[in-house]
Amino acid sequence: MKGGTLRQHARNRVWELPGATLEHPFGPDWDVFKVREKVFMLMTEITGEPIVILKADPEDARALREQYADITPGYHMNKQHWITLHPDGTLEKDLVDDLVTESYRLVIGNLPHAQRPVDPRTFGQREL
Repeated sequence: MKGGTLRQHARNRVWELPGATLEHPFGPDWDVFKVREKVFMLMTEITGEPIVILKADPEDARALREQYADITPGYHMNKQHWITLHPDGTLEKDLVDDLVTESYRLVIGNLPHAQRPVDPRTFGQREL
């Protein structure tokens, strides 16, 4: 996916996630997506290219970085727990959907049960 398409697709997926909100706490150059006040996705062009930054399980993050040249450690985030998606065109829509969903699930999984908008164990699981 190219830059604008990557960001728009990620943004479209976010709006399908219960309780997701958009804020600009770092100014207009940063779109910060949260669920229950916890960040799960950021978007910016401050690096000179439109990037998407997502939370990821450390083992998954490492495997993704090894498998895809368009996935690098999280820009301005903990490099072990965050990844950056770059718009070079090789990432598939389904992968972007899955990565956005997984980032969301990781964040809601750490919320108190009463604050969870969905069950993180089952939400977003594709049926086989």
